[in-house]
Amino acid sequence: MYNNFAAFYDELMYDVDYKKRTAYLMRLFKKYGSVPTLLLDVACGTGGFSNEFDRLGCEVIGVDMSEEMLGIAREKSAEMGTDVLFLCQPAEELDLYGTVDGAICCLDSLNHITDYKKLCRALQRVSLFLEPEKLFIFDVNTEYKHHEILSDNIFVIDRENIYCVWANEYNPKSNIVDISLDFFEKTGDSYTRYSEEFSERAYTSEELAAALKKAGLEILAVFEDMTEAPLTETSERAIYVTRKVE
Repeated sequence: MYNNFAAFYDELMYDVDYKKRTAYLMRLFKKYGSVPTLLLDVACGTGGFSNEFDRLGCEVIGVDMSEEMLGIAREKSAEMGTDVLFLCQPAEELDLYGTVDGAICCLDSLNHITDYKKLCRALQRVSLFLEPEKLFIFDVNTEYKHHEILSDNIFVIDRENIYCVWANEYNPKSNIVDISLDFFEKTGDSYTRYSEEFSERAYTSEELAAALKKAGLEILAVFEDMTEAPLTETSERAIYVTRKVE
């Protein structure tokens, strides 16, 4: 999964400001608990958040199911001079050496777990390795984004050396969007085509609340993306601040 996507992920996500988003998450950690000394980054991808948190003084464990993504994350870590421990594990099979005092999961990674039982297991595994009273902060794409933005739409991303056609197929009954990506990488005067397919599921607030409660995580706040304001009917991403119950 995400084998071909890994090579193009950072170029396609060029508009994500990891420094700004990390600073935002740090503010939430300070407001609702404490700055973690050992942070777990679930579904860390190419390590954007892992490396930024390391630069701010946290020890970081980055976990992702894609070895290709982790390979790029390790390269970036070496270039930045950070010291992140990267582990190849799916979230629902998370297995650490000990506990952490903070955890994050960013950029709608939990939406990519389309089986509700697996989502519940993933949250339970995070909770298992999170110290009592410590925070797990994550974001999810909202139902509105799936209904109105992703839906059955087609997007084109045209970068200097990459041309990407992003096609969605939305099932309103399951709240799942099946995503097909076709990448065209320019080399000289020719293009090489690569393809990737995956899915995202939009979970209702009730589904998330039940899964979090089952995992022993209480919801402290739910915000509009990059703010401390409540969600609106047109919010595309929700930020959840949760705490492990003793």
